[in-house]
Amino acid sequence: MLHVNFVIILLASLIPICIGYIWYNPKILGKAWMKESGVTQDQINSGNMIKILGFSLLFSFLIGFSLQFMVIHQWHLNSIIMSESDYTNPASEARLWLQKAMENYGSNFRSFKHGLFHGTLVGFLFAFPLIGINSLFERKSFKYIFIHAGYWIITMALMGGIICEFS
Repeated sequence: MLHVNFVIILLASLIPICIGYIWYNPKILGKAWMKESGVTQDQINSGNMIKILGFSLLFSFLIGFSLQFMVIHQWHLNSIIMSESDYTNPASEARLWLQKAMENYGSNFRSFKHGLFHGTLVGFLFAFPLIGINSLFERKSFKYIFIHAGYWIITMALMGGIICEFS
């Protein structure tokens, strides 16, 4: 049976902060991001970093929590039988089937590489379009879109790899 590994999700939640520290550093893409965003260094310095980092960690945790269902295929086995009336009974036919399936296939596709692949897909097929849509309505440039999309593609790839390998 699969269980949510909150420790791994919490550790994976640190990835967006760590990658953001590098990605948005003025020596990497920080100056370009500031220019495209219309944000000044004074505005950045005036922010409440405890609030910003606290909410960033909370939102990153939510991303990690949902990402596990996209990078770990075995979660779908559980969803196949959860509507069975005797699902909660460990001795039921459905639960015995799930137990046998997990014994046989529970470790299939459970690697960093596989999670990296699915995390990248989520970045390209989910985060990138969301950023693109919001940015277009906000009249932001394509450079702005690609700066943020690149960050989220890399971030979700790494989060997916960690979660798939260690959850």
